[in-house]
Amino acid sequence: METHNRFGLRIISLVIFLTLTKSLSSTAFGVSEYEDWESVDIADFILNYGSEMGVLEENEWQMVQRKGNQFVVNDQPFYVNGFNTYWLMVFAADESTRGKVTEVFKHASSVGMSVCRTWAFNDGQWRALQKSPSVYDEDVFKALDFVVSEAKKYKIRLILSLVNNWEAYGGKAQYVKWGKEAGLNLTSDDDFFSHPTLRSYYKAHTVLNRVNTFTNITYKEDPTIFAWELMNEPRCNSDSSGDVLQDWIKEMAFYVKSIDPKHLVEIGLEGFYGPSTPQRYQFNPNSYAQQVGTDFIRNHQVLGVDFASVHIYPDSCPHRDAEKYLGMPVVFAEFGVSAKSPGYNSTYRDNLINTVYKTILNSTKKGGSGAGSLVWQLFPDGTDYMDDGYAIVLSKSPSTSSIISLQSTRLALFNSLCSKKCRWGCKKRNMLEKVLYRDEL
Repeated sequence: METHNRFGLRIISLVIFLTLTKSLSSTAFGVSEYEDWESVDIADFILNYGSEMGVLEENEWQMVQRKGNQFVVNDQPFYVNGFNTYWLMVFAADESTRGKVTEVFKHASSVGMSVCRTWAFNDGQWRALQKSPSVYDEDVFKALDFVVSEAKKYKIRLILSLVNNWEAYGGKAQYVKWGKEAGLNLTSDDDFFSHPTLRSYYKAHTVLNRVNTFTNITYKEDPTIFAWELMNEPRCNSDSSGDVLQDWIKEMAFYVKSIDPKHLVEIGLEGFYGPSTPQRYQFNPNSYAQQVGTDFIRNHQVLGVDFASVHIYPDSCPHRDAEKYLGMPVVFAEFGVSAKSPGYNSTYRDNLINTVYKTILNSTKKGGSGAGSLVWQLFPDGTDYMDDGYAIVLSKSPSTSSIISLQSTRLALFNSLCSKKCRWGCKKRNMLEKVLYRDEL
């Protein structure tokens, strides 16, 4: 998500979502649905779940891998319930705000969230990680080290994004600015994707080979990192054919994999259909989306890309296409409702979250590609000044917190139910299935 300004496209997508969620009945998707299964037997089962899972948690903290259209850890399913908090590194760079990083992970862990997406970049800005090409602020790098080490303490894995499409935190515009300062003849921010020198700047970003000063583990060897994201919401508006961005994705996916073949790689796309599938333009939020140089199907067919991402509008069809055409997992990597939108109330947000969560649960039931979701975005108390309208503070949102917690429990139960090492008998398996699929999904 563009972390400061919201363009018309974002607003239109949100209006579509609000319209859809407003029409959903509270009986079908409301919190009441999550209360009616809480019979004594199931409640007792959930309370005893932790102790019975001990045998499944003896395995070491291992890399997340992809197996067909699903994520796996230690060869068992790993469906994701997670969140975005993009500013963790910047907060960790200041002792006065570093505690907020711990708070975010602590709160997320308390409701069972397992993956966080955050920025591993801040280019040429205030508290910049990269002050100029390949020149780093070691204190800020240590702040990123802290984020990674703290995430591991709370058993939360990280999707680390490597650069921004937008100007916030530097982005491709900063790379172009650096290029101009070096004497390059550049005319557009989109030169970031095509100019060989700017491509070399991107490749020289040394996060993958960084040795964490807290854990002494090289990033590319650390299972705490779920995946590398090539870019947050890449767009190349100057080339609607999509060829320029496609070539950049091919080069960078291959390059990242050449350095780190162990971790998963994703592009960071919003999920817009492009010229390779014009018959699917109707599922884009508006006609402009097909002109920004991205192509959901074509881009994700690149060698080295392990899973697909969709932002904001999970009511469209990319997750089904990921299964049908790509054979890879898809993650709803950003979704949410802004409190600043006209007519907003917490029920709309809860409806949206329930809709996304039901999509993931349906996928587990069918063995589909819907592999998880990351709500935009989770905040701790006392950070209202950073709120872009989408912040969820769990302590102030009990209904949302309950929905998130139940989804985490259901996915954890499903992951363990499908484990080859599960020692539960049929009676307990039936109880698990009752918890997972009591309601008609």
